[in-house]
Amino acid sequence: MLTFTLGTFAIALNHLLLISALALATFVGWRVAKRGGDNPESVLFSLFLIGMLAARIAFVAMYWTHYRNDPWQIIDLRDGGFLAWPGVIALMLASVYRGWRRPGLRRPLGFGVASGLAFWLLATFSLSIYEQGTRLPEITLRNAAGETVQLADYKGGPLVINLWATWCPPCRREMPVLESAQQQRPDLTFLFVNQAESMQSVATFLETQGLSLSNVLFDGSGRLGQAVGSMALPTTLFYSPDGRLLGSHLGELSQASLARALENFDNVPATSSRKLPCPASATC
Repeated sequence: MLTFTLGTFAIALNHLLLISALALATFVGWRVAKRGGDNPESVLFSLFLIGMLAARIAFVAMYWTHYRNDPWQIIDLRDGGFLAWPGVIALMLASVYRGWRRPGLRRPLGFGVASGLAFWLLATFSLSIYEQGTRLPEITLRNAAGETVQLADYKGGPLVINLWATWCPPCRREMPVLESAQQQRPDLTFLFVNQAESMQSVATFLETQGLSLSNVLFDGSGRLGQAVGSMALPTTLFYSPDGRLLGSHLGELSQASLARALENFDNVPATSSRKLPCPASATC
């Protein structure tokens, strides 16, 4: 499961874990402060912001080549571009500094930060193990010619699957990024699986936007999103040649965040004998 859904509301599980860690740290810090010490609630929130800022700065620095031509993207946090460990280190250093300046904060803040970090690390590790045990779903889709194809038939090489819809603004914004990646990375197979829209509406959208995409598939009932546990769009999934989930990204992809996501394939052996499905009307 990649998202937590309540009615029409959906949130990525990794975001939910981060918010839960902050809530737990705040609760533990408050309880410890009741036995003696200052309430660390406001300090914990400021430390959270410091950690997020450090994580973003570290990400931008590492992938600066993707930002230098458009610096405004640096403040566009919708791409989810953060590096966790620089953020954690900055948060811990700031915690030590705050505790040194205010002795009454030391115990409540220490317990709060320790509990929040422990929960986040354990939950994130467990989620990662669960995701990497997930396999490519056995789903039947349709291609642009209206013919039936099996998703499993695309196994045999590194696979990027993008779940999208034309009515979804972040899907529309990230399409040029994915189109460029598809052209630049012939070693990867990109599948653009439209969710519950007609072929005509998708064809019109691609034509009016000047997009040239290969492997546009149609999931009329949205079963693929249900199978992978994501009710949010866009969702991008990264599978190994044997159909094992390597990683996922919920939300809009920028050039930088896609470059980081594609690092999932760095240690995946290349396959030269891969043969993709072809329409029944064609000769392969």
